[in-house]
Amino acid sequence: MLLGEYEHTLDEKNRLTLPAKFRDAFAEGIVVTRGMDGCLFAYAREDFDRLVERMRALDPLSREARVMQRHFFSGASDAELDKQGRVMIPAALLTTAGLQREVVVAGVYDHVEIWDRAAWRTHLEEVEGSAEHVAERLAANRD
Repeated sequence: MLLGEYEHTLDEKNRLTLPAKFRDAFAEGIVVTRGMDGCLFAYAREDFDRLVERMRALDPLSREARVMQRHFFSGASDAELDKQGRVMIPAALLTTAGLQREVVVAGVYDHVEIWDRAAWRTHLEEVEGSAEHVAERLAANRD
């Protein structure tokens, strides 16, 4: 399980050093792709394969399915961590997420989110007050 948030910086070659705590999860490879809410998602290959299966189950004649498939797959980058635990982030993905030098790497259960540090702080401020309301709605839907 991937948990916690860590402040990191991109180097001059657009490489991100993953927190040591996360590296074992990506030993077999990493897939970085567009995320939601203005960040990038990074999956271990095995977890990305589960996402692929969910996308494969969508109706290809559905416009929404095609939009989601394009979103996740067209910008995806399949890579290996180097010996220092770094992954190169393609320029197109940096632009998509508005990543500058300072980033936050956040573990979100089965994947990692990569955020511009300022955007991460803004996002946390926005969701902090609404988390309780979301939890209540989700609990109500469960009954």
